[in-house]
Amino acid sequence: MDFSALWSADVYAWCILPVLIFLARILDVSLGTIRIIFISRDLKYFAPFIGFFEVLIWLLVIRQIMLSEGNNVICLIAYAAGFASGTFVGMYLENVLSFGRVLIRIITRKEAGDLVEYLKESGYGLTCVNATGATGPVKLVFSVVERHDIPNIVSIIKRFNPNAFYTIEDVRFVSENVLPFRIKESRMPISALFQRRTAK
Repeated sequence: MDFSALWSADVYAWCILPVLIFLARILDVSLGTIRIIFISRDLKYFAPFIGFFEVLIWLLVIRQIMLSEGNNVICLIAYAAGFASGTFVGMYLENVLSFGRVLIRIITRKEAGDLVEYLKESGYGLTCVNATGATGPVKLVFSVVERHDIPNIVSIIKRFNPNAFYTIEDVRFVSENVLPFRIKESRMPISALFQRRTAK
């Protein structure tokens, strides 16, 4: 009996194969999460491309499980663990990529003139509305920004009015017929540049 061959087969079936299944499952589930995000962002050309590789990897994993012994519980556990880990990795990648646009709605009881002016001079398009809240008059400020601009917007809100209430919602489609979506840095007013330098 060739014990070396038997040992190699056991190592592959109970160690190497589960690890490969685990890693491949992380990859295909992560791609699936990103594909769903692309669909929600109306990126219709990227979603099918991602879906092709997602299904291809999934088929290869299923094939390896079907070819392995039916009592290989380690492969089944690796499959389930890879699915769970892939979901987490996909969510993490969404935050890292930071693509898409969001609607930021700011509600403040304080006079929001300084906040509004600073956001405008920073290049963000705004819509301001006077409204009435449960405790009296309030100011509503709306802005559609790139997702990666969220930390900057939130820091500005906290700087000018730390007690302001704000919400952030995903935006599927934005019309840019009226104004450029985002004023580039080179087109920002001189006062905004001076204000940034003095803030440092």
